[in-house]
Amino acid sequence: MSDPLNVVLRLALYLDLMLLFGLAVFGLYSFRGKERVSGTLLHFGSLLPGTAVIGMLLSIAAFVVMTKNMSGASDWAELRPHMEMMLYETEVGYSWVTRMISLAVVIFAGSQNRRWPTGSLWVATIAGSIALATIPWTGHGAMDEGALRFWHFAADILHLLAAGGWIGALAAFGLMLSIRGANSEQLVRVLSRALKGFETAGAFIVGTIIVTGVANYLFIVGPTLIEVVTSTYGALLLVKIILFMGMIGLATLNRFYLSPSLERSVVAGDFSLAATALRKSVVIESTCAVVIVCLVAWLGTLSPSIEMAQG
Repeated sequence: MSDPLNVVLRLALYLDLMLLFGLAVFGLYSFRGKERVSGTLLHFGSLLPGTAVIGMLLSIAAFVVMTKNMSGASDWAELRPHMEMMLYETEVGYSWVTRMISLAVVIFAGSQNRRWPTGSLWVATIAGSIALATIPWTGHGAMDEGALRFWHFAADILHLLAAGGWIGALAAFGLMLSIRGANSEQLVRVLSRALKGFETAGAFIVGTIIVTGVANYLFIVGPTLIEVVTSTYGALLLVKIILFMGMIGLATLNRFYLSPSLERSVVAGDFSLAATALRKSVVIESTCAVVIVCLVAWLGTLSPSIEMAQG
């Protein structure tokens, strides 16, 4: 059985680092020039450093809980040497230090957004991607060896980056739609352009998630289906796939209905109807995304091979 506290911390860390990377990269491919300045559309100067600080705190808590679970230590005096060993002598510790340094870079970059809007987003995107890429070192890929280990990690990292890009975009749309006067012509014009621009990014994201998702399944479970269906891992994976297909359906609706509707709204000068429809779509899609991340955090603590052997 997985430790509930470990699952909760993994969930929070997944969401936090995905948002961090996703918001930063969204600002690069959706906004132009002065739109990237903090406070113009999104408050990058507080969003990025704030998310990075939360990521640091969650990383510390997750590291302590993981070490405690692995060592069985019951008090701080007993736990401390195990933490030092994990930190200085294991790949998990090295990846943790890399994440903390990357998050510190994001904090600095975010604080410089008003002076250096485009450059700060580039730095935050790169550092955020590195921070997000450190998560797989506590997942299933760490159990592999040789070339299999490399490809498993590569698939895990690409899967997380693609998911982070999607979740960050949903958060960005939600934040813009919550701005006072969200039905104003200027904001709807930006929303329309951003939604249209996300069509290309979204297609790439969905393709990456599907390919890396299949690869991860083969790495973890292998070319089998019947045995895993009856396990907890298989049941959670099935729910995740169903929710993901629902998100693809909503994204398709956005592509063929909401995006053209927003464009017509800009031309007609009637912005409220399309903005309201987009708001509802973002809420539903975001809810699905959060549940999926919950399932991913849980799945990362399970061992399907052990479950199938016991079954």
